[in-house]
Amino acid sequence: MSNSIEEPGTPALSIRSLGKRFGEKVAVNGISLDVPAGSFFGLVGPNGAGKTTTLSMATGLLRPDAGQVWLNGIDVWAEPLKAKAAMGVLADGVRLFDRLSGRQLVTYSGLLRGMDRATVVERTEDLLRVLDLEDAGAKLVVDYSAGMAKKIALATALIHSPRVLVLDEPFEAVDPVSAANIREILTDYVTHGGTVIVSSHVMDLVQRMCSHVAVIAEGNLLAAGTVDQVRGPVSLEERFVQLVGGRGNSEGLSWLHTS
Repeated sequence: MSNSIEEPGTPALSIRSLGKRFGEKVAVNGISLDVPAGSFFGLVGPNGAGKTTTLSMATGLLRPDAGQVWLNGIDVWAEPLKAKAAMGVLADGVRLFDRLSGRQLVTYSGLLRGMDRATVVERTEDLLRVLDLEDAGAKLVVDYSAGMAKKIALATALIHSPRVLVLDEPFEAVDPVSAANIREILTDYVTHGGTVIVSSHVMDLVQRMCSHVAVIAEGNLLAAGTVDQVRGPVSLEERFVQLVGGRGNSEGLSWLHTS
C-alpha cells in the first residue's frame, strides 16, 4: 500500500499487526483491521480491552511497538502531519487547554489547523450552537461539567471538517438530549462522505448507530465486519457476551435480599 497515494477502495483506516506492551502486559496483540471509507464503525470491548490504546496508536498519539497504520492511504507514522490533517480526534483522557473559554478553545483549534480566522469564527459559532454550548462559550473550560467538556472537545475535532473522525467514548457523561444531537451530527457527516470510528462499551448504542463493528478483548481482535455479520441471529450485546465471556453470577450476595 502506498504511503501517500489514495487509491479507489482505499480503507479510511487500515491497521496491520499493531502491537503495544506496557511492561509485562500486552495491551494490543497484533491487531489487523480495515475500516471502510464512508462507514460508521464501532470498536467495542470491555473495560481494559485495548480500545483506547489501539485508537491512540492509530491516530499518532502513542507510538506502537509493532505494526503499521494508514489513514486514507497515508502512513500515519511516516507522514504524521499529512495524516493528522485529514483526521479529527476526540481522545479519552487527553487534557484540554482548560484555562481558555470554550469559544477560545475551539477558535484556537481551528487556527492551529491553518484555517483563516473568518472561517474559524463562523464555524466556531455554528458548533457552539448545534452542541448547545452558546451560553457557555465565554465560560472557562475548567468550569465545564464532564458532559460539556466532552462536547467542546468534539467541537475541536470537527472544526477543520476532517475526512475521518476518531472518537473515544464520545457519549460518556453526555445528557440524552445532547447525545441525540451528536448522533444526528455524526450520521449527517457519514451520509455526506465522512467516516466515523467510535469506541464504546454500550452495545445498544453501537447496534443502532454503526454500520460496521469490531470486537476486541484483552488486546485481541475477536470479530469484525458489518453489524449484521458480527451479531448473527442474536443482539450485538448477546454476541458480545458470547465472544468475550466472563459473565459472573450473583451468588454470595444474599445479604442484598430485602425480603
